[in-house]
Amino acid sequence: MIAPHRPHHGHEPEPPVRVCRFTLDDEVLLGFYLDRSVIPVDAACEAYSEATGDELGLASGDDLLELLPPDGTFQEEIRTLARWIASLDPIASNAMAIPLDEIKLLTPVEHPSKIVLLAGNYAKHVEERGGVAAEREETFPYLFLKPSTTLTHPHDPVVIPRVSPDHVDWECELGVVIGRVCKDVTEAEALDYVAGYTVVNDITDRKFTINPDRKTRERDKFFDWLHGKWHDTFCPMGPCLLSSEGVDPQALRLTLKLNGAVKQDGSTGQMVFPVSALISTISRFMTLLPGDVISTGTPSGVGSASGTYLKAGDLVEASIEDIGVLSNPVVDEREASSSA
Repeated sequence: MIAPHRPHHGHEPEPPVRVCRFTLDDEVLLGFYLDRSVIPVDAACEAYSEATGDELGLASGDDLLELLPPDGTFQEEIRTLARWIASLDPIASNAMAIPLDEIKLLTPVEHPSKIVLLAGNYAKHVEERGGVAAEREETFPYLFLKPSTTLTHPHDPVVIPRVSPDHVDWECELGVVIGRVCKDVTEAEALDYVAGYTVVNDITDRKFTINPDRKTRERDKFFDWLHGKWHDTFCPMGPCLLSSEGVDPQALRLTLKLNGAVKQDGSTGQMVFPVSALISTISRFMTLLPGDVISTGTPSGVGSASGTYLKAGDLVEASIEDIGVLSNPVVDEREASSSA
């Protein structure tokens, strides 16, 4: 629940916490994420009050941003709860925990107004795809958007589209969730606008062509690539949000496994444009709102580099240290439709 924190200069920050959204008996709840289980916030709050005699006054709701910096109404209360749970013996804390197989994890943000993604933000990924990586000072971030219909909960299936089933790829990425209205901020200020971090799998159809018999135009290649990002279910996100306190977003290990075999293994320190630069750049021309997600690009090891693509029956697990594992099975749309 409490993830290891990385020291910064100056005052000692609060340790970050991992919080999640989930459903239990058709009710959407918030919880502390523990890898194999969750502790519901409301149950922890009740147990805390019984044990200490203090009322924390956490309001009901299913918005994780209410629990997190920079502007969450109940961020102090959630820190108090987290410290109290960490002080308990394992038997006491386990008594409040619910195994993951008894709940359904949800995406950390339900309806982001924007899902902004980065193309080519890791030099080795650019090179494995046949490109040449430019130095930061010589270029600018390549940004694109995904529609909300791509969002997929942890453990829900990635669906191979019947219109283009043979070249669907994976991309493990660090997701940044904005916590306050962000417009025209500097790099030095940028991380103060972050609520937390999550895992994103930027699923990509590498060879989607809407009209194979078309007349060729100059920008066909770009739009084919862009449209290949937009299939339903092509943006799994989760399993939780790691609060931003004390976290260095440029010092996290990313890995992706396909059916248990490691395919990607990199570090966020390899980004061409770090998180602070991305937030600053985007905010110069686009207002970022609370709940907006920036997915910051992927390291090398994508399937297209080796001619390996997702197929029905696969299990893809994208993970980032201190956050957790985002696991999704893969199904074929034709099979999914026939069994529905």
